[in-house]
Amino acid sequence: MTELAFKGPEPDQLRRRHRAEKRFRSIALLSVWLGLAFLSVLFVIVVTSGADAVRQTKILLTISLDSSEFEGGKGSGLAQIRKANFEGLVKRSIRNDFPRAKSRKQKRELAKLVSSGAAYEVREFVEVNPEKIGESIDIWVTASDDVDMLLKGKLKRNMPADIRQISDQQLIWLDQLQAEDRLETQFNWTLFTKGDSREPEQAGIAGAMIGSLYSVLVCLLISFPLGVLASIYLESFAPKNGWTSFLEVNINNLAAVPSIVFGLLGLAVFLNFFQLPRSAPLVGGMVLALMTLPTIIIAGRAAIQSVPPSIKEAALAVGASPIQAVFHHVLPLAMPGILTGTIIGTARALGETAPLLMIGMVAFVVDLPVTFTDPATALPVQVYLWSDMPERAFAERTSAAILVLLAFVGALNLTAVILRNKFETRY
Repeated sequence: MTELAFKGPEPDQLRRRHRAEKRFRSIALLSVWLGLAFLSVLFVIVVTSGADAVRQTKILLTISLDSSEFEGGKGSGLAQIRKANFEGLVKRSIRNDFPRAKSRKQKRELAKLVSSGAAYEVREFVEVNPEKIGESIDIWVTASDDVDMLLKGKLKRNMPADIRQISDQQLIWLDQLQAEDRLETQFNWTLFTKGDSREPEQAGIAGAMIGSLYSVLVCLLISFPLGVLASIYLESFAPKNGWTSFLEVNINNLAAVPSIVFGLLGLAVFLNFFQLPRSAPLVGGMVLALMTLPTIIIAGRAAIQSVPPSIKEAALAVGASPIQAVFHHVLPLAMPGILTGTIIGTARALGETAPLLMIGMVAFVVDLPVTFTDPATALPVQVYLWSDMPERAFAERTSAAILVLLAFVGALNLTAVILRNKFETRY
């Protein structure tokens, strides 16, 4: 019997293969590190730019709440308090601190040291503490955005006055306030509790956060049940014919359609045809649901396919109906994959801007939305609006809004990983 001799590769060939494998590994590893490096640089830039947004410069003022300023005197009610001239009280207080400011120009520059919202802060204090009427109070009020930028080092004193937007006389007044410990930075609660504003020191992201939350809730309530039912039908009950293949192809194509197309669809159908309210989270959520639905259907079908057919066959063998076999046995095992696809699709919808711009959620909205039909904006749209503002202080607030949006998206993706690892069944 003839023995067959096996001749292995030559040593030179092995060395070339090993070198090629090492080069491939090096290139792959370099690609990963480059991606992480770019991501790290971007993250560091956003964090360093937005870190100062959580601090806001405050000025301590002594304001005389003379009872003659209120219609009801010391017993003024809420309606009478709101009629008082708090803006005049703030201006009079800061002028009393710097009595040498006599000219009209100096008085205007003096008033620009504090925010135009300082009067509202004093009014809110008096509304909560009406017994203070007739007394003098010490209260920290918000400084203007230029003063805030100067105290944070974003504006340099050696810059020309027309560029730094703060005059030399204002610098002298600020030095005096700082020497008297009446100028400090505090945590910026306004950023997280107020809505949008044209003044950066008064602008907050609370309205955008609520608008995003409402839109995502509407998106989930519509897309999740429809997506799960559609995936179950297509995978378990739909007849294998040309019509089903046509549906599958179109669903796969819809997942790749640019998001702005869904915005145009929402504009034409929901706003123009059904006359739903413009700039409402209800419409935004419906548009995002249309965009998320193909992703959920595709993820749901893949999750159902991953369940071994023997589980359904065993259920049918013991007398279960096809619907019972799917809903009682297959669907619970496929749910981790369905939830993962749903949450990832929702995270993508949370960061979308283009479809929301098309339905009017780019509007300037000051009041916080209460219902699903109130005018509102969303976090990505808020970032878009603030990035176009010329004031320097809006730059750090834009970065802060980006960080909040990244935190939301990261939390959703982390939730998807946790749910998958907790409920996933290995076969």
